[in-house]
Amino acid sequence: MTLLEEPPRSLRLRIDQTAIADNWRMLDALSGSAETGAAVKANAYGVGVEAAVPALLAAGARSFFVAHWSEVAVVRTLAGQASVSVLHGVRNDQEAAYARATGAIPVINSLHQAQVWSASGGGPCHLMVDTGINRLGIAPSEIGDPAIRALAIDTLMSHLASADEDSALNALQLQRFREAAAAVPAKRLSLANSAGIARGADFACDLTRPGLALYGGVPHPSLAGRIRQVAFPEAAILQIRHLAPGDCVGYNATWTAQRPTRAATVSIGYADGFLRQMGLGCALQHEGRALPLLGRVSMDMVVVDASDSTAKEGDFLEIPCELPEVSRRSGLSQYEVLTVLGQRFARN
Repeated sequence: MTLLEEPPRSLRLRIDQTAIADNWRMLDALSGSAETGAAVKANAYGVGVEAAVPALLAAGARSFFVAHWSEVAVVRTLAGQASVSVLHGVRNDQEAAYARATGAIPVINSLHQAQVWSASGGGPCHLMVDTGINRLGIAPSEIGDPAIRALAIDTLMSHLASADEDSALNALQLQRFREAAAAVPAKRLSLANSAGIARGADFACDLTRPGLALYGGVPHPSLAGRIRQVAFPEAAILQIRHLAPGDCVGYNATWTAQRPTRAATVSIGYADGFLRQMGLGCALQHEGRALPLLGRVSMDMVVVDASDSTAKEGDFLEIPCELPEVSRRSGLSQYEVLTVLGQRFARN
């Protein structure tokens, strides 16, 4: 059977690559003399590595970070000779062999991982030391272990737990990191994520690892007004309905028309990352006019009030994706709002 070309999708996502590059350059300037890398894990936080990595390369990024080994191949292809590091490290011989085959650098997180890497032949790696977030990383007390001493450590890393707020833990983690650095023969030090960069030069060290702020997130108040929005989703109107007073909309009939209402059913739902929490107090946009949501978000659809709009079937509506505002309204973190973007969007 001959398959026809796929028709145009009713969902589209415009990614502003210039904004990604501008955001990286701004964070690079804030990083001072430190190198500025880029976290591109989780498909570049949902915006797509195919759009993000070329933009970041063009801006000057040369060190990329992913979480899973399954993310390496596409980033390696896009990043060329740039460094690709895997934050979850090497759990077994297969992952160690894959690291060698791809040239990706593992971040060693435990004595077991150190032993796996050394047994596979060793070589350059990074080392994560836990200074207070209690996720991945060796304990400071394990720094002197022979398995750690046997490593060829390029970068000693840690991760801030509360960089987005004024917490005493930030200074404590920095102190613990400096103590660890004094005991580890690493070439470079890396501590700051996006919010950590905003905390100043003491946290920048030799290499910063921004993520969320590259893609439009504002994880620290000092970055407000300096980070550009990157993701711009749109969805098409599937049908216009004319509701009479008393007509209900959506699952569980949570909205009832009080007046004649021109309602538009729109091709986006929680399967596309537009979660029910995002619908609370939300309005889609058409030619500068707000179209408030009616009722609950469904898997594939929402309904909006188009009474004061000229929008018609087939027109595309703008979906709010200014991360700080959507986060404030929905109660979701900016990370969640962005990384749940679905796979049904046509992406530029």
